[in-house]
Amino acid sequence: MATDFKSIPIIDVSPLVAKCEDPKMAEDPGVSQVVKQLDKACKEAGFFYVKGHGIPESLINDVKNITQKFFDLPYEEKIKIKLTPATGYRGYQRIGENITKGIPDMHEAIDCYKEIQEGMYGALGKTMEGCNQWPLNPPNFRALMEEYVNLCTDLSRKIMRGIALALGGSPFEFEGVRAGDAFWVLRIIGYPGLSGAKDQKKPENNIGCGAHTDYGLLTLVNQDDDITALEVRNMSGEWISAPPIPGTFVCNIGDMLKIYSNGLYESTLHRVVNSSPKYRVCVAYFYETNFDAAVEPLDICKQRTGETKQFGRAVYGEHLVSKVTTNFVM
Repeated sequence: MATDFKSIPIIDVSPLVAKCEDPKMAEDPGVSQVVKQLDKACKEAGFFYVKGHGIPESLINDVKNITQKFFDLPYEEKIKIKLTPATGYRGYQRIGENITKGIPDMHEAIDCYKEIQEGMYGALGKTMEGCNQWPLNPPNFRALMEEYVNLCTDLSRKIMRGIALALGGSPFEFEGVRAGDAFWVLRIIGYPGLSGAKDQKKPENNIGCGAHTDYGLLTLVNQDDDITALEVRNMSGEWISAPPIPGTFVCNIGDMLKIYSNGLYESTLHRVVNSSPKYRVCVAYFYETNFDAAVEPLDICKQRTGETKQFGRAVYGEHLVSKVTTNFVM
């Protein structure tokens, strides 16, 4: 449950990353310290920065740079990979086509998902079946993003082992039938800057993405280094800025982890408000459960919350489909 936090903590996860494959990782003093910090951050804010994550800063920057190059292209070029239901909701959407709670968002984006082959999940997966649409221009876009996704997937798995320990379980609570075949989502996003006094008079013109929570387990946000736009809401309703810190990811937990934790951890509301005149890019990676995972509170979390289930059972794929089928103007 979120508190009246005023800032977002920074956690050096390098001890966790180093020991993550060690069966005795929970006994390591460095890991124990990281686990305590993760527990505190997930309880109090649902958001935290991570440093010491091991993903090269050069790759983090290359991903943002190639994203900027794509959004600089003419609309006619970008629309070649247009998102539609027929593409499994993969591809490009222009400014205003993404909807949050009924209101168009002032951003453009490419949406990518772990690919689902025909029939893989039966009726549950039908909506999301398809292959990702990668632009041919700029060159090397697909290869760079796929390398990035692989590294983010590995890092997220390691952080989730720390969160599993923080909840009082084994490091492997979120593997196997829960997230052993973790689904993932990649949103490659561009937020136009304010164009002048006209925009300033209409605050809705700079709501890049309206207030929302994320769907899955864990999000890694790679944001531009020189524009503060991400905001997180505390318990009193104040919007707390999450300014970029070079070399870090902003991490937050999602709806499925809130359910698993039986409400011990919060999937906190957040939004994007780009008040800068500069165009802002952001690449958000979402680490999810298995697509067909049936999500319900962990026994260890029910024990910590008086044996009462705060949430019913949810199937991640159903949750995702319910969101994507209402999130876009076609």
